[in-house]
Order: sequence, then structure tokens, then C-alpha cells
Amino acid sequence: MRRDVAIIGAGAAGLSLAWRLLCPPRGAAAPSVVLVDAPPGPLRPLPRTWCYWERGPGEYDAWLTASWRRVRLHGADGRPVPCDLGALRYKMLTSESFARGVGPRLAGLDRVEAVAEGIADGPGGATVSCRTTDGRERRVHARWVFDTRPPSPLPPGRVRLLQHFKGWFLRSGRPVFAPGTVDLMDFRTPQPPQGLSFGYVLPLSRHEALVEYTEFSREPLSDEAYDRALRHYAGSLLGTGGFEVRGVERGRIPMTDARYERRAGRSTFRIGAAGGAVRPSTGYAFAAIQRQTRAVAALLHAGREPLPPPAYPGRSLLMDAVLLRGIDTGRVSGPEFFTRLFEEVPPERLLRFLDGETRPSEEFRIGLRTPVLPMLRATAELPFLARRA
Repeated sequence: MRRDVAIIGAGAAGLSLAWRLLCPPRGAAAPSVVLVDAPPGPLRPLPRTWCYWERGPGEYDAWLTASWRRVRLHGADGRPVPCDLGALRYKMLTSESFARGVGPRLAGLDRVEAVAEGIADGPGGATVSCRTTDGRERRVHARWVFDTRPPSPLPPGRVRLLQHFKGWFLRSGRPVFAPGTVDLMDFRTPQPPQGLSFGYVLPLSRHEALVEYTEFSREPLSDEAYDRALRHYAGSLLGTGGFEVRGVERGRIPMTDARYERRAGRSTFRIGAAGGAVRPSTGYAFAAIQRQTRAVAALLHAGREPLPPPAYPGRSLLMDAVLLRGIDTGRVSGPEFFTRLFEEVPPERLLRFLDGETRPSEEFRIGLRTPVLPMLRATAELPFLARRA
């Protein structure tokens, strides 16, 4: 099979890029595209929920599960810090809804259900070797290949934590949820000896919500430990009374200053999580994936080399590394750090900062709201830390 573009993986990055490539601007031709997706099984990602903030109406609004104009943080002392997002909206989109929504727009797309085993660069393109479920080998040759699979093992980094979580889609016996407000970080949860933990609530009605328990730490928990934490959070802290679990979501997101190479060969590129779209300090990725795929599609439609742009400015990644080092060493209290930011930084500026879209002058003012001495010490240590795989 020969096509202009081959995309490996049908997650947020793969589907977003395919859709943008097949919807060219006026005067540009759509390239021929093939999507290589793993068959159902351990190599295909489980359904998941993506959240992001956006100003005004967005291109995926018709497929959203919910959106909110207010978020809230609870300090470790239980004090609520409400934030009105102004013109921004916090949006919730499930992977199933996203796939259904873009599906009709991908009518011109070829699909190969197989496991990509290797990519070989050659003159004028690259060849993807695939293996189908019945053991047959298939080869796809394309001028440009975009790989969305996270590298394994991860590239070496100086700082490495995990954001790991488990969530329940639950229906409570009591009307305890506030449908207009997301609990973005609830630090009333018992804090681990190292790192931090918080609850996260996406309310869908007075009785229904996605409730998650999240930790930033070096190692994930057992499934039983997540369940104990969720029962305590939902029952004791949220006061749900009896509740019914209607769905489960879990995840592990590397939080590291590792350098994700966006170019893997002369004709092969990495996008999405594989191309550094996950923000190390928060785990958010969906908005960066949209920026990255929009830029790649524009380059291809213009007939130029489609090198994906960096997902975040270098100074944002440096600040993330400093924060992660501070949390990992225990010099920076995560609950105090985030609570102070939400109390003292205007919400819209803070969210732009988390998206890597603030100016250096704004970042300097935000930095003054952080524990300056511990952050300076972490900054001084970073150049002397070895990068380890």
C-alpha cells in the first residue's frame, strides 16, 4: 500500500491529524492517508476522558459530555478557592464521542488494523511493517509517517514522577454534586509521604459525576489502594452516602523533563504524547495535541516538510522540571503551591500559564507567588542531575 501519509495510532493525535488532513483549505488538495491502528486488545488504549479549557465555542463542542464556566480548588485545610473562568470554558470529551464525531469526516481514509512492528526510512519516504491478528505481514509505504505511540522505554530524564489515578463514574444516593463547578484539585485527601494527592470531580448532575483519586509520586498504587482512597473520598469527604459505580477510568502519565524527539527519521515524526504534548507538571495534553496537529496539517497542505512544532516553550518545560524536582524532594508542598497559585493569580492567566501561552513578564509575576527559595535551590540542582532512563 502506498499513500502520501501514514498515521500510526487512532487516539486523540492520530484522529485529529487525519481529520485535519482530509479537510484542506480552499485551493489545497487533501493527501491520501492511511491509519494504522492496533486491533482490540492490550495494545489498543482503553476508553478515556479528555479535558481542556477553551475560549468560546470550539470545533468539538457538539460532541462534548459537559462543559463548565467555574472551577474550584480545596486547600488541605478544607478551604474552598472558587474560580470563575470568564470567557473560558472547561470542557469534557470522551474518546468514544470523539471517534464517533470525526468518523463521518474520515470517509476518504484507509484503515489497516494491525500492530506496527517497525518503521524503515528510505529514499522518498518510509515503510511501516505491520502484523495483522492472523499473523500476516503488511507493508505500508508513505512519503510521511506520523507515529503517536509513546516511546518505550521513555527517554532519559533528570526528574521523573508519575501522575497516576483511578476514577469512578458514579451515581450518588444524595444530591451532593454542583453541576456548574468542577473540583479541579481537592487536597483534603490524606497526603502521601512523598509527592501529593488530590480528588477531582467532574459533575454531570446533582447525583452523577466522574470522581477520581490522583497522586503525583514515584510509584503507582495497587488497585485495592485506589479503591480504598476513592471510597474514603466519595463517602467521607464528598458525603455521597450510598453510590453506584457505573464505569471505571484509570491512567498513568509520566511527569518528566525527558526530551521527546519530534523527528524519528528523514520521513518519520512523532506527535501527541510521543512528541511531547503532555505537559509535565499537569498531565494535560489535548489542547497541545490540537495545536500540534493543526500546524502539521497546515505545513502538509502547503507542500512543506511537516516537522511538528514544540508542544510547549522551552522555558515552560524548565519551570515544570523545577517544580517536579521541588515536589519530589519534599522541599515544595504541592497542596500549598497550587492553592496559593489559585488564590493569587487571575484564573484566565493561570490557565494560559498551564497551557504554555503566557509571556515571560507574566511568568515572572506568577513565579513571585511560588516558594522562591526552594524553587531557586531546585533550579540550581538541575544542571548537576544525571539524565537516567
